[in-house]
Amino acid sequence: MRIAQPDRAGGAARGVGDGSAMSTPSPTPKLPVSLAANPRLSSWVKLTSNGRVAISPGKVEIGQGIVTALAQIAADELDVDIGRVEMIRASTAASPNEGVTSGSLSIQQSGRALRQACAEVRQIFVAAAAERLGVDASALGIEDGMILGPGNVRTSYWELAGDVSLDRDATGNAAAKPIAARNAAGHSLQRIDIPDKVFARPRFIHDSPLAGMLHGRVMRPEISGAKLVALDEEAAHAVPGLVAIVRDGSFAGVVSETEDSVEVALKALRKGAKWSDGAPLPDEDDLAAFLKSQPVESTVIDTRTSATPGKIARTIRRHYTRPYIAHASIAPSCAMARWDGDRLHVWTHSQGVYLLRADLAIVLKLPAESITVEHMEGAGCYGHNAADDVALDAALLARAANGRPVRVQWSRHDEMSHAPFGAAMAIEIEADLDADNEIVGWRHSIWSNGHAARPGRAAQPALLAATEIATPYPRMISSNPPAANGGGGDRNSVPLYDFPAWTIESHRLLTMPVRTSALRTLGGQGNIFAIESLLDEIAALRGEDPVQFRLRHLRDERAKDVVRTVAARAKWKPEKRNGVGYGVGFARYKNTGAYCAAIAEIEGTDDIRVRRLILAVDVGEAINPDGVINQIEGGAIQATSWVLKERVRFDRTRIMSTSWTDYPILTFSEVPMVDVEIIQRPEIEPVGAGEAAHGPVTAAIANAVFDGLGVRVRDLPITRDRLIAAMELTP
Repeated sequence: MRIAQPDRAGGAARGVGDGSAMSTPSPTPKLPVSLAANPRLSSWVKLTSNGRVAISPGKVEIGQGIVTALAQIAADELDVDIGRVEMIRASTAASPNEGVTSGSLSIQQSGRALRQACAEVRQIFVAAAAERLGVDASALGIEDGMILGPGNVRTSYWELAGDVSLDRDATGNAAAKPIAARNAAGHSLQRIDIPDKVFARPRFIHDSPLAGMLHGRVMRPEISGAKLVALDEEAAHAVPGLVAIVRDGSFAGVVSETEDSVEVALKALRKGAKWSDGAPLPDEDDLAAFLKSQPVESTVIDTRTSATPGKIARTIRRHYTRPYIAHASIAPSCAMARWDGDRLHVWTHSQGVYLLRADLAIVLKLPAESITVEHMEGAGCYGHNAADDVALDAALLARAANGRPVRVQWSRHDEMSHAPFGAAMAIEIEADLDADNEIVGWRHSIWSNGHAARPGRAAQPALLAATEIATPYPRMISSNPPAANGGGGDRNSVPLYDFPAWTIESHRLLTMPVRTSALRTLGGQGNIFAIESLLDEIAALRGEDPVQFRLRHLRDERAKDVVRTVAARAKWKPEKRNGVGYGVGFARYKNTGAYCAAIAEIEGTDDIRVRRLILAVDVGEAINPDGVINQIEGGAIQATSWVLKERVRFDRTRIMSTSWTDYPILTFSEVPMVDVEIIQRPEIEPVGAGEAAHGPVTAAIANAVFDGLGVRVRDLPITRDRLIAAMELTP
């Protein structure tokens, strides 16, 4: 690991007279988006009686290390040691509403909001200290919460807390600390959440029982879309420890005193269930034909017209596919719920507590103010998995628990059958080439289900049990976020390369036999795979080095820098060896986020093995460089698993890949060595790193396969069967 970082000038320490407490107000200050939506300073920052600072962001920890990075920002702006910072879990009872933790936006949204809020809190307290101490505010400095002035006069945040109210709105008039005065940001501090996880202290919702807790399980059909038509409850009632059987239409579940007894009761209940026929599923072996045959909503995403069109000598048309992909969270989804009269408290690892509350309110016919949704970390959580679904399950079962909390955990089978999947994609690209095989035109078309069906964003709920109750809501057809928010199926489909002309189209399916929603990168992985594969193919046609080909078509200097950096780090291009291949991939996530370039080294024997991944990334200011590297490493390894192994399997009636045997993921022995270099740019606002690596790594592996084996695989995952099939099709 290496961090390329320009020299920081000054290196100012926190101290008297650093001038950061006062600033020249902007004539028209504009608040960061999350702070504008939640301007009350007291909702972000509180001074506690034990000499600590409580920070309450609306974004949540899902293993990405965000609570540490946000704590670093707060520590810098408040001039306190990070050990004083206490990060409060998001809750609808008190936290700012920052929507959902997704899209690699936590640093951009929560980080910017918190930096501004803390800067204003610092300014407010310095002004109060100046009045109390009788000195000019510009003469004061802060060291670990102590406000110091000339002649050894001093006070502190905590001494002033009784006289200073933060129950006021942010104004945007305080300046954040200059880069040189930041002491925590830019350094790889230990993650706040890791000690509990290493020493097995309860932190995950799965390991955090509530007093008097009962256990619940929900019975769901094996056949997709089947309805519960009859239920014999007698055998389940005979199970010792059973508290209740709950049925509401096709929703049925059991509540019991222990996990063992609830499993026995569920098994007995399942034997007494009769189900209707289900809805047919597509032909898994011909997903492209299915996707292209369905009714769609078509959108032109972007067009570019050349003022001087080049002469077309030939057109290359290529088709790419990716399958449905499971979230495959290491721990199945879990939630707890407790009713107190007509009030409900839910504990969840949902990524959007306010959005989940909105859907719970619809289904349960309660005012949102009667529901508290509190976040707890989940063991393996990202994207729209079943965290929200299991929360509604727990709420419905807890109604029968007489005020006791009920914990519901899905089984592995449930998780792999009923949680939303990442959408399958069919992508067609046509490239018009002139007589020198230079690109003169580009057309990119995508067929895919929508990539977003999170709760809280529509008049109807998106939760699974809402479609099963006696008065059901229809299954939400997944949509795509607008292009301004990064898009969905069309994410990263507009080239960053300087092609003279293009047309980008997206065709979103209006049917959804397989439930889909947000999986990491949404459509970005598929589109980058397709674009970068075809670029590599055209470079080979020209006999041009693929790195130089990309650099020649890039105009963004930051984009060029990550490509040059990864090439230098990999010593591009290593000497050719039999069965070993090297490939490159590049993208800027959502075309607005982090820049990432990857080079893969693969070895092709009986199966493809990725031996090494080298990556360069530019996230602007890296708040916690080690955290950025962790995210890039994790994304690179997950992408490798997607590329080589992952594929939801189903026949025409049911999901078949319901275990790790049927849905294999990358094992520890198969994990490649991952080498990451950060291009540190502290002068540029930070962006997230969580999803930046997936597309470039996918493309780099596919291009390395061609380099090593001479086989161009355009259908993911790249398995032995796909290699054999591609041998007959590669031009």
